[in-house]
Amino acid sequence: MSSEIDALDARLISLLYSEPRIGVLESSRRLGVARGTVQARLDRLAARGVIRGHGPDVDPAALGYTVTAFVTLEIRQRFGHDPVSTHLKAIPEVLEAHTITGSGDLMCRIVARSNADLQRVIDRVMSFEGIVRSSTIIALESQIPYRVLPLVAAAAAGPGDR
Repeated sequence: MSSEIDALDARLISLLYSEPRIGVLESSRRLGVARGTVQARLDRLAARGVIRGHGPDVDPAALGYTVTAFVTLEIRQRFGHDPVSTHLKAIPEVLEAHTITGSGDLMCRIVARSNADLQRVIDRVMSFEGIVRSSTIIALESQIPYRVLPLVAAAAAGPGDR
């Protein structure tokens, strides 16, 4: 399957990103294409994994989790990554975890209600015997929030147009 998108795909993704509750019919009207074209594009983008969901974008801070931290974990290699990942999935404050290269084995983004609560979350993370050490960096402010639209535009433009 091709990983490329075209200008119409990019316009559709941008529209859905800015107005996630918009329907297929209204999307087709705004994009100036047939409803069937929009539906086919959505189905194709979803099947390829380009669009992974249509759920709400939830802000942890609005839920009371105002502290964001990045935690690097070193694990005991004999346990492997899977049991550690299973442990981390059970902790609601762990938003994501990635295996990494470098001095650590996993990088996690976690949230907490306060710095004191962050200690509780880290203690819970570290309670698994497969984790040897952690290093925590507290985020002070988000300079560039998670974004994908510039990447969508670059992908639609193609390698020669950037």
